[in-house]
Amino acid sequence: MTAQKGHLTMADALVRLARAHGVATSYTTDRGVRVDVAPDTLVAVLAACGVDAATPAAARDALARHEFRSRTRLLPPCVVLRQPETVRLEALGLPRDTEGHVELENGAGRAALDDPLPAGLHTLHVQGPTGVGDCALLVAPARLAVPEGRHWGFLVQLYSVLSRRSWGMGDLGDLADLAAWSGRALGAGFLQLGPLHAAEPGPLTDPSPYRPSSRRFPDPLHLRVEAIPEYAYLDPAERRDVDACVAQARALNDRVLRGQSLIDRETVRALKLRALRGIHGAAPLSPGRAASFASFVQREGDELTDFATWCALAEVHAGDWHTWPADLRDPRSAAVARARTELADDIGFHQWLAWLTDEQLADAQHQARTAGMPIGLVHDLAVGVSPHGADAWAYQRFLAAGMSVGAPPDDFNPHGQNWGQPPWRPDALAAAAYRPLAGLLRAGLRHAGALRVDHVMGLFRLWWIPDGCAPDAGTYVRYDSDALLATLMLEANRAGAAVIGEDLGTVEAGVREHLADLGVLGTSVQRFEYVGGSEGRHGPLPPDQWRQECLATLTTHDLPTTSAWLSGEHVELRAGLGLLTRPETEEKAEAAAERDGWLAELTRLGLLPDGADSEDRDAALVALHAFLLRTPARLLGVWLPDATGDLMPQNLPGTSAAVHPNWRLPVADATGCPVPLEDLPDHPLLRRVTELFTPSHRSRVH
Repeated sequence: MTAQKGHLTMADALVRLARAHGVATSYTTDRGVRVDVAPDTLVAVLAACGVDAATPAAARDALARHEFRSRTRLLPPCVVLRQPETVRLEALGLPRDTEGHVELENGAGRAALDDPLPAGLHTLHVQGPTGVGDCALLVAPARLAVPEGRHWGFLVQLYSVLSRRSWGMGDLGDLADLAAWSGRALGAGFLQLGPLHAAEPGPLTDPSPYRPSSRRFPDPLHLRVEAIPEYAYLDPAERRDVDACVAQARALNDRVLRGQSLIDRETVRALKLRALRGIHGAAPLSPGRAASFASFVQREGDELTDFATWCALAEVHAGDWHTWPADLRDPRSAAVARARTELADDIGFHQWLAWLTDEQLADAQHQARTAGMPIGLVHDLAVGVSPHGADAWAYQRFLAAGMSVGAPPDDFNPHGQNWGQPPWRPDALAAAAYRPLAGLLRAGLRHAGALRVDHVMGLFRLWWIPDGCAPDAGTYVRYDSDALLATLMLEANRAGAAVIGEDLGTVEAGVREHLADLGVLGTSVQRFEYVGGSEGRHGPLPPDQWRQECLATLTTHDLPTTSAWLSGEHVELRAGLGLLTRPETEEKAEAAAERDGWLAELTRLGLLPDGADSEDRDAALVALHAFLLRTPARLLGVWLPDATGDLMPQNLPGTSAAVHPNWRLPVADATGCPVPLEDLPDHPLLRRVTELFTPSHRSRVH
């Protein structure tokens, strides 16, 4: 379109608006190719940020309003400091004769602008010739403390670790036992979990723990029913009803452990909810436990009320709140207020479930620390939530409607990725002083010695995809990384916990270094550690060149197990499912060359004897773990299925439940036979692997 005199073109207005709101107008691919973002994408993304740029006139008006606000705004929504910085008004563009003070959080008093400030979310007040104003003042520690010394631990997906006492999937009782055993008997320093977030109710087409209903509250599906104190006080008739659920659950559990059934979350959920409703309705709380429950409800406040309300409404109207009656889609509506009264008993039940889950999580962390683990549990914060679930309903004013998070096309996925999760709106988060994010972080850190942040690069920018578009039709939207990182550091500092960033894949230059400066540990995975990077592939990266400030491991839940990678069975699995993009012979040859390169490196280091049988997977697997010990990495992770010789991946990215049983497999041995928790201590391969990490073996490896 040609510009009229004195008017911007639509293209110019779009570019300026996009840049003003952190929306990229172009990006560089993983191969260094510049790609210009389509105007329609810019219009859609800006609309999700509350900016109308659909027509030339609307775009010009929106730009004019933005520029006027920028000129007349006294203070930004949130000012970020890192200790020992103090408030500098001139850095905020305020005149020298402006005065002000800081109101400390929680009514802890006030401070002068040049006073050293405690870490916290405070309020900055200013007054001067240009006006009077206030804004949030986020003060973060200069750096997070990292764990002292060097530690190893298992990486596990809890659902997959079944004991003979489970109800068809691993639970919080199993977690406490796993932590106590690995801490006391094996000297493990931590236990890293997959997300325990609340899942969507109803039949799950995607049981991924990384696409939850809520990141704010854990899933009561993980409860150990028999460990609830009130269970012991049921009268005989009530006990019979609950014990009938126990019997059915144990029968299901036996089928899973015999390899006759996959993990069936919905059957487990139905049995547990039936038993839990029986306990809730029949066994009143003692005065002391009633007081503890009331304290929990008060502490969790409106966020718990919203979550429990959503759970109760979902039982009436099904799980996708977009299909509910229109007046129930707004959590602050009069209709929802009435529903809270009508469904008070059900809401109370879901609050009670949240309290019990919090109690059992606290006990698991207590067991871990009592067992001598310096860190204990490491919880996992997923990158986002389902658009249909509790958080998307409760936090909808902070989320970008009509958008989904994903990744642009790259060599790993030439079509890009759409994760089906709504992103935070940067402007709404800032206006709320990042409190919604702080609440999620606080919950994840409450019973943890460390928190793993999935796709930690999302604290800098995220790939937004308009609904109905292919992943390659998206663009990056930048966040105030200083504010998001300050929020993360503040909450981790309050909890006395470390932070591990999952920084795999395409990462902007300088991001890993910046995170390291802040004390955020990275993640290094053997499959991606090569001289010249994952693209160069000039041979395995020697162990002394690995990062120190990271968690190092051989594989993850999204990659083949080490035994499958060593044997080449990961290629055969994908070939059998029709997932190969090249001839099978080529894929097998490439996989074998990659494996042989690593075996040669292990031989060079003396971790495998010359001429070792390449078919001896167990010896190579043990040698690879010994290789991890040669690195300077502060934390060393052992993927639990690796330690049993498991050949099946817990998740095969890009596949559906009909193609591969993602997130539904118990930990198994090399024959595919599930390994109960009780049998882990005597598993021969596990003993060979974990003996490496005892002090005497560790000194010999080095």
